[in-house]
Amino acid sequence: MTHALIALSAVVAAYLLGSIPFAVVSSRLFGLADPRSYGSKNPGATNVLRSGHKGAAAVTLLGDLLKGCLAIILARHFGADYGFAEGLVALVALAVFFGHLYPVFLKFKGGKGVATAAGVLLALDPWLGLAVLATWLFIVFTLRYSSLAALVAAATAPMFAFFFWGSDVLLLAVGIIAMALIGKHWQNLQRLMAGTEPKIGAKKTAAGSVRGVARGSGRGAAS
Repeated sequence: MTHALIALSAVVAAYLLGSIPFAVVSSRLFGLADPRSYGSKNPGATNVLRSGHKGAAAVTLLGDLLKGCLAIILARHFGADYGFAEGLVALVALAVFFGHLYPVFLKFKGGKGVATAAGVLLALDPWLGLAVLATWLFIVFTLRYSSLAALVAAATAPMFAFFFWGSDVLLLAVGIIAMALIGKHWQNLQRLMAGTEPKIGAKKTAAGSVRGVARGSGRGAAS
């Protein structure tokens, strides 16, 4: 197998890994409604949390984060055996991230990519990942806006990357990921500017109502 084919296989595998919808998987495991049917209809951890089931939200968050980490770790480990440079790692980073945003398993309608991006950044450089994560946590705990935290963290990620690495091919990948994250949160930004964006915990969907949808769906399928 040629190096080019191996590189292409790594990128495709990263995309498929990124496409795994942990929000949907965890919701099914815990007997909840499909996260695309309530709240923001976004298949991500924040929306799963609106079901009232913290366990399902935690599984979603961890799964989305780990798939980002795993793609980079595997690319670096196996890529070294074939002499691949950081350029391949950058492509894998983009592939797993955009796999989450546009997953083949959900007809290319995925989540907003915050957790997966965090996993990618942590695997690329733990200090970079921690710096961005600290920025996100600071905004979340002080202002209570998950979307604003994501926007600020995305905007600062390339700046942190430049500080840690200087000019680097991976910096370009981080910049693209940051722009995509901001683009995915554009509607949130508009609501923030209009003062209509809900804060974390301000509006909760009753856990019973979401579980009721799931039970209703189950009865409908059985009948």
